Amino acid sequence: MKTGIYAGTFDPVTNGHLDILKRSLEVFDRIIVAVAGASPKDTLFSLEDRVEMLRSATPGMDGIEVIPFTGLLVEFARERGATAMIRGLRVVSDFEYEFQMALMNRRLDRELETVFLMPSEEYTYLSSTLIKEIASAGGDISQFVPGIVVTKFEQMRKTS
Repeated sequence: MKTGIYAGTFDPVTNGHLDILKRSLEVFDRIIVAVAGASPKDTLFSLEDRVEMLRSATPGMDGIEVIPFTGLLVEFARERGATAMIRGLRVVSDFEYEFQMALMNRRLDRELETVFLMPSEEYTYLSSTLIKEIASAGGDISQFVPGIVVTKFEQMRKTS
């Protein structure tokens, strides 16, 4: 069984993330979605909320397991039996960072490959940062994210 690991903060999960997951299922038997607890980025949503949103957005996607993690990703991947890291590339600027990370991960664990996938054209411009900006300005994000994310933003607005 080939296991891939798709890691990120997913703050929040977008339709672009889900597109990468669907594409990944064509390559891997099992995908662990590793939701980062600690991040150099400030997150809007708690780790629990981000895990909940991903789990709610992936029903019926057999082979997907959503797990929070902290620490070094290559260690987490090794513990879970993953053979590859799955990374999405939207634009050329993503490549520089992702290439550097892939080389470092290879240095840390020679057995762990990195697989780069491109999202569908309709998602190449989409990022969690843009979603947060649109939502904070009161814009409609429903075409870019799963329904659970829209609900979480609405709940956040009501409590603010």
